Order: sequence, then structure tokens, then C-alpha cells
Amino acid sequence: MLRVGLTGSIATGKSTTAQLFADAGVPVHDADAAVHAIYQAEGVEPVGALIPTAISEGIVDRPALKEALADDASLLAKLEAIVHPLVHAREEKAIAEAEAGGHTIMLFDIPLLFETGGDDRMDKVIVTHCEPATQMERLMARPGMTRETADMLIARQMPQAEKKARADYLVSTDHGRDAAREQVSDISKDLKKLAAER
Repeated sequence: MLRVGLTGSIATGKSTTAQLFADAGVPVHDADAAVHAIYQAEGVEPVGALIPTAISEGIVDRPALKEALADDASLLAKLEAIVHPLVHAREEKAIAEAEAGGHTIMLFDIPLLFETGGDDRMDKVIVTHCEPATQMERLMARPGMTRETADMLIARQMPQAEKKARADYLVSTDHGRDAAREQVSDISKDLKKLAAER
């Protein structure tokens, strides 16, 4: 199974690109969705043991969790030590299911792929990107977004230029969905070829 990571800075079209790969027949594993599911299932007990205030109505309450992490920064590493192995277990399960379905490629949609060192687990990495002005325009179109918050969100992430430099493939999302779809189609063909040669 060829493991392919998909990442990109906020508002650079990563979710749209992931959907385009899914449309092209590539199985996609969404890391954020996996964490969300973990917080309602196997993660409840261990997270509750670490941060009791984060549990509400039998699941992990994300706003309460965020509040607890803001109050005690040392909890983050402990939380990650709980959640990351559970995420990896879900990844392996998704791979097994994809292989059983005859697939040779699995796309992992991981927002903080480089920041968390997740690229070490990938055979190839795809990075979405767009012009800074486009990124800001998309962010400002989100409900309740202020320029200050947008600047902060961008500043907290690895710069686009650095992500692009570390990518095996790039998808520009500046020119609309059809242009992105063409890039995804070309990348998918190349990945299938690579997978077949393994």
C-alpha cells in the first residue's frame, strides 16, 4: 500500500483536494474525523483519566478540552501520547480495509502533517497551496472571522513556502476546482504507477 500524505496551510483548499482524490477513486483517511470519532469512543476513558473536566455526557467535550489545555500547557504532550497511537490504529485499520477492497493507494488528509512529524510515515506527500491574498480572502469569508484572528491562524502554522519545499507533489488551488481536478488526476495516475512498481 502506497501511503500518501495530504496537507496544506489553512484555507489553501486541502479539504476540496481530498474530495477530488476521493472522486478519483482514491480512499481518503481524514485525521480530523478520526480524532472526532476517537473522542466519542475509545478515547473517552483514557482522556477522561487525564482530564476529567473534558468529559461531558459520555464523550470528550472539545471546547472543555481546549480550555483545560489552555490552563495547563503540560497536558498537551500527555494528550498526544494517548491520541496519536489511537489515530495510528485507525489508520492501520483503514489501510487493511482499503487493501481488502483492492486499492493500492491510501491518502491521509492530515492538516499538521509536517508539524507532528507524520510525514515520516508517508511514502509521498502532497501539499495544497494558493497565493497569500487568496488564502486571506478565503479565511475572511468564514463566519465571525476577523483580520487579527486570520493573521494569528496563519502565523501559527508552518509557512506555505516551507511546506511546498518539502512536498513531492503540489496542487495549486488558485484557479478553481476544474484546474485542481486536472492536477489531482495527473498525480493520481503517477501514484498508481508508483504503487504498481512496488
